[in-house]
Amino acid sequence: MEHYGNEQEKKHCRIEGIRCNVENCYYHDQKTDCTAREISVGPDCAHCSDETVCSTFKPKEEQ
Repeated sequence: MEHYGNEQEKKHCRIEGIRCNVENCYYHDQKTDCTAREISVGPDCAHCSDETVCSTFKPKEEQ
């Protein structure tokens, strides 16, 4: 998974319909949306949402 770190590019990227509440993620828009160009969710097999994770998560740098 390639992470896009360019701040200008981040502002213009958004996958319609992907909501995120992880405020400490680099790709969180400080509202409700993910600004990553693409996301990866795993693992390969899950039985409920608690067994899944967003592999695209990147910690936001401390200000």
